[in-house]
Amino acid sequence: MRQHADEDVRQLALRGCKDPDVELTVALQQIQGRQTARQKLPSWAAVDGIQYPPHLNMEQCSSEQTARYKADLCRRLLSGSQQTSLYDLTGGFGVDFAWMSEAFDQSTYVERDAQLFAISSANFTLLGKKVEKICADGIDVLHTIGHATMIFLDPARRDNHGGRTYGISECTPDVLTIRDELLKKADFIVLKLSPMLDWRKAVSDLGEQNVSEVHIVSVANECKELLVVMQRDGGTVRVCCVNDGHCFAFDHDDTADGSRSSGAFVEPVAGKTLLVPNASVMKAGCFSEMARRYGVGQIAVNSHLFVSEAEVKGFPGRQFAIDAVSSMSKQDLKTRLAGIRQANIAVRNFPLTVAELRRRLKLSEGGSKYIFATTLANGNRVLLICQRLS
Repeated sequence: MRQHADEDVRQLALRGCKDPDVELTVALQQIQGRQTARQKLPSWAAVDGIQYPPHLNMEQCSSEQTARYKADLCRRLLSGSQQTSLYDLTGGFGVDFAWMSEAFDQSTYVERDAQLFAISSANFTLLGKKVEKICADGIDVLHTIGHATMIFLDPARRDNHGGRTYGISECTPDVLTIRDELLKKADFIVLKLSPMLDWRKAVSDLGEQNVSEVHIVSVANECKELLVVMQRDGGTVRVCCVNDGHCFAFDHDDTADGSRSSGAFVEPVAGKTLLVPNASVMKAGCFSEMARRYGVGQIAVNSHLFVSEAEVKGFPGRQFAIDAVSSMSKQDLKTRLAGIRQANIAVRNFPLTVAELRRRLKLSEGGSKYIFATTLANGNRVLLICQRLS
């Protein structure tokens, strides 16, 4: 494993191994797992002896960054609490549990798969985690719990045929069938759900009165997971749009509904600043709330781009200086794109894909120029030619 740590496991598999003492399948799994962990779990990859599960489990496990975020969330929720306890009823590879457990006085890891349980248990011992470990079905364990400060669940998002599922009731376990028991036995329930799931539907399915917080978590502007915090008498739902630790939060009410618009549309012109919300904000759909909070104007109701006179401090997204605005006429494109040979292209509320537009404009990828193809409130389709500010 050490000798071939940086090699392509597919090539290693094809070459095989003549040494009868080497279990090739096991060795390849560990080499591939550690290669994945270098990017996803750098702290664990640096520890010699950590065992890694099959590829699917590595693919599904949380990253170190999102696990640390959950640990910080736990510390905030537990503020002032004493003799705290955590039950992770769907332990898996144990990444989330390992970091979350640091916030609790007592922590219990539950995993029904014996092989995965053995791997995770060995890792916890190696990492010095003094936790309780139970190899059993999480729902069976739930029935035995008297009281817990927090119960964590990451329902499996695959059906019996290996296909992906997203809805709460389609996952295993079905949280909707055990919701009342969870609320009865724990002060807080934290659910990790698919980032593909609509957060409003998740809140509606679980019962808005049972939900206190929703966290849409992104890493490097890619939506990774949806976290829902449940508790008895949850009250107003707080929605947190997180990207690399930076958070834009708002209360879920009718005024924050992304399907509504303030109607104050602004036409982008050269010299102004274009603001592009990050992935978590896009997922939340809180565009009117954002326009009010930062005093910026929307380009159009479905374009989800904003314009301001200058850079906006603290804006949750990227900001660009608008150099020029071009219509789609041949003459305008020729004039506005003169001298530009390459650009980073994005489309928002536009009839062409990035690939189709790139072919039409005959621009290669990359460079310092950014082109946003979008539709204005009056229906005109334009290209916003920009340079990155932040």
